[in-house]
Amino acid sequence: MARHWADFQYEIYLNGMTGAVPRLPTDLSRLEELTERRLGPGPVGYVAGSAGDGSTARANRAALERRRIVPRMLRDVHERDLSVEVLGRSLPAPVALAPVGVLSIMHPGAEPAAARAAAAQGVPFVLSSASSTPMEEVAAAMGDAERWFQLYWSKDREVARSFLGRARAAGFSVLVVTLDTPLLAWRPRDLDRAYLPFLHGVGTANYFTDPAFRAGLARPVQEDPNAAVMHFVNLFSDPGNTWPDLAFLREHWDGPIVLKGVLHPDDARLAADAGMDGVVVSNHGGRQVAGSVAAADALPRVAAAVGDRLTVLFDSGVRSGDDVFKALALGARAVLLGRPYVYGLGLDGQPGVEHVIRCLLAELDLTLALSGHAGPATVGPADLEETTG
Repeated sequence: MARHWADFQYEIYLNGMTGAVPRLPTDLSRLEELTERRLGPGPVGYVAGSAGDGSTARANRAALERRRIVPRMLRDVHERDLSVEVLGRSLPAPVALAPVGVLSIMHPGAEPAAARAAAAQGVPFVLSSASSTPMEEVAAAMGDAERWFQLYWSKDREVARSFLGRARAAGFSVLVVTLDTPLLAWRPRDLDRAYLPFLHGVGTANYFTDPAFRAGLARPVQEDPNAAVMHFVNLFSDPGNTWPDLAFLREHWDGPIVLKGVLHPDDARLAADAGMDGVVVSNHGGRQVAGSVAAADALPRVAAAVGDRLTVLFDSGVRSGDDVFKALALGARAVLLGRPYVYGLGLDGQPGVEHVIRCLLAELDLTLALSGHAGPATVGPADLEETTG
């Protein structure tokens, strides 16, 4: 029988009989403020900050807020099943943890803690190239749980090829290629504090442990860490990549490939023409282009263009179960959750991440049921109404 994620609320209420209340808020939108109060301004700013004045991050929220759910009554929602097929994989719910780099700045448990939390709840964990823990260690922490690898496409093709080989060997099954970060954006919260973790050798673990990367160094990393950092900075991403270069990825990765950062229907069509398997409609949570189109506004157009050819995923601005519902209604097959789980990690390590996953999926389960749906498959555009003003 399918898991009823909503039962988490009764677990909370029953624990309350002994005087226990949740360690973290169950309204996940409150986590950012709590993290701001408890953690250092540098790490918090790096995670919470956005490009420019934050207009894109605000637009992401506004685009989801503007769409309102229209619940339907007297439909049988007694037995619910949130499971979905995504990229040939059966997932227990239409959610995965998005790739977020440098997690050690939030909590010493870093990526392994978040990965174990995802594995414990059965949701995929997408590991960032810029993780603070080598991919092999994260894989070991997950056992045989579903894990995907996010690639920042290095200028050095040998490093990129090495990353892909290592990820496959470590059991990462899906490749998520971030396209929207050929350069780091203008991010005032980081700039005002002159805070970039990579320059301190944090978030470089996959590179510093990579044979192809190390082959490009005059001296070992530990002997000249500054030179290693500068080598990393110089090859981190390649602003010269174009659509024909995708053939390189297809040549060196035999599983599904998903392109992250697609906002225009024509780019989604080009992805399909290039033989990709999916796209993530995303503006990097508002971190790359200030004044960008909101991800939720781009989603219906991308889904209409390629939904029959590609798996359409979504991130940017998701803070609640109803946000996930809205993304599904707008054409997403599943959603990648970013900042909220990172705040959960920063506040309470692995249990904090599990709390965030369980809250989100309990709320999604209830939102589906109370809107007349026994699972994600029946959700569509007719379930939303767009408000103006």
